[in-house]
Amino acid sequence: MPTAFVTGGSGFVGGRLIERLARDGWSVRALARSDRAADAVRVRGAEPVRGELADLSALVAGMEGADITFHAAAKVEDFGPWHEFVAANVEGTRNVLRACRAAAVGRAVHVSTEAVLMHGQALVHVDETYPLALRSKAPYSRSKAMAEQVVLEEGRGALEAIIVRPRFVWGRGDTTLLPVLVEGTRSGAFRWVGGGRHLTSTTHVENTVEGLLCAAEHGRGGRAYFVTDGDPLPFRDFVGELIATQGVTPPEGSVPTAVARALAATGETAWKLLPLGGAPPLTRFASWVASQECTIDDTRARSELGYAPVVTREAGMRELRDAV
Repeated sequence: MPTAFVTGGSGFVGGRLIERLARDGWSVRALARSDRAADAVRVRGAEPVRGELADLSALVAGMEGADITFHAAAKVEDFGPWHEFVAANVEGTRNVLRACRAAAVGRAVHVSTEAVLMHGQALVHVDETYPLALRSKAPYSRSKAMAEQVVLEEGRGALEAIIVRPRFVWGRGDTTLLPVLVEGTRSGAFRWVGGGRHLTSTTHVENTVEGLLCAAEHGRGGRAYFVTDGDPLPFRDFVGELIATQGVTPPEGSVPTAVARALAATGETAWKLLPLGGAPPLTRFASWVASQECTIDDTRARSELGYAPVVTREAGMRELRDAV
């Protein structure tokens, strides 16, 4: 029976990954930094390993005897103190890869994102040759781009490290994006930026997991792979249908792109200079996602990994409606 070690197992992608691995007959261990996280990974089918990304010894102990490590843990937010993004996304990734080498784990799959390319521009039919946004003003984008550099630096010698980049992960069990969209719609705060008619690629969570497993089996060390649901569609159509699955009528109001970007820049500046809690109402990263085309070419994953989506958008939306 093959053994996998998973970080981020109490999260959206990591949790579904554990369920799939357990269903496929894997023995799974998962990092858990709290009792709540330990309970969550145990329910999904993994043996909890108490520790944090900063705890190298806990990582090494958890990985002993594992055939592969899946690194899904990350600070997935669009605003916050830069040092927290570095600690979680950059140094956390470095620790995971170093632990892999110390525990003699031969392969590691790093969960990344299309956001590693974003610095405020449209991404039109991009592939893995597009340059990383290492100077992005969005801390999530910049830190995840730096994390990919770490993967390439640390994934050497006997360790093959592979990067998988889903775009706009969605599906049943999302506790972050969809609830925010629904709450914003109900409160009247949600507006389409620039009309929301730009195209977007998407990746259902089960397709994300499929991409991770394909990369684990067929991926080449040092390579990045985009995985998507297939053809892009208008952002407004997709997000509107997501909101509607929760029994909420999608919004109609819109705000000009230039106005949204100005509000985001002003808000971020104010939150950094003043003793304000939480995050500004609109961030740079959110305004980019809501206003700029992001279409992805996943030919490399399909040709090198044998990747193909396992869940259609129609089936994923139906599952969300049925879960309400």
